[in-house]
Amino acid sequence: MRSVFFAGYTNVEIELHNTGVKLPLHIFYPTDTAEQPTQLGSFNLEVALKSICKSGAYPLVIFSHGSGSMPLLFRGLGQYLARNGFIVGMPEHPFNNRMDNSRADTLENFVNRPLHLKTTINWFFDYSTFKSHLIPDNVSVIGHSLGGFTALALAGGVPSTLPFGNIAPKQLSVVNDHRLNRLVLLAPATVLFRMEGALADVDIPILMYSAELDELTPGTEQADIVLNGVKNRDKVKHKIIPNAGHFSFMSVYPDWLKSISVPPSQDPSGFNRQAFLDMLYPEIVEFLREGI
Repeated sequence: MRSVFFAGYTNVEIELHNTGVKLPLHIFYPTDTAEQPTQLGSFNLEVALKSICKSGAYPLVIFSHGSGSMPLLFRGLGQYLARNGFIVGMPEHPFNNRMDNSRADTLENFVNRPLHLKTTINWFFDYSTFKSHLIPDNVSVIGHSLGGFTALALAGGVPSTLPFGNIAPKQLSVVNDHRLNRLVLLAPATVLFRMEGALADVDIPILMYSAELDELTPGTEQADIVLNGVKNRDKVKHKIIPNAGHFSFMSVYPDWLKSISVPPSQDPSGFNRQAFLDMLYPEIVEFLREGI
């Protein structure tokens, strides 16, 4: 698929509901300004830094990273979407990211993650310089791992804690957003939706990918919760990627960062991550365009 635009990039910080907590946000968007090699943290990619968004109206895509991860590990996806006519917001979940993972696996984190996404969506439509470039009420969410949980919760899923000994499951109160019209789930973590009816209110098209050799969110178990739980199973497209691992959806790591001590840089033996991403990105774009 030939790119139509150049990829612009900028970043901002959003305050979370007068709490003083800052939500870092990476933004990729269509622009007419030519891309240049740009260093973003440890990564180098071609973007038009702080360029002007090309005039027009575009769908909004929000990306939610996994627990202890970071948005720029999916920089190639943001860049590709921007080049093909999407404005992409990639928030870094506070206290559940690579630099500060102090609230991982806490109930507070499960409740706050969907709120982070809704706050980001509200900022785009109400306050950002991109608001005049957005198609109203046309929002898709892409989530990897725990980001898949976050996407499903925002789309109407009702998570519950898992039973433990004599302790009964507890339903969690999370925000949802009626503006969502599509979800893309990459190796999603779904076990908090195991209770009967937890996903009954999720009724939008879903493109879901499972990795055959995923040891963190095993494909069949996690995917079946979605397939058997949503209101209309026919709205879910599910693909199992042969020989892929949990981290195979991330952008390829620079050679100097690849190491067995850095699990996200690794794939199962014989798996070609770049070749897979070259297939994955156009499929995601095609699916999202069906909702425009």
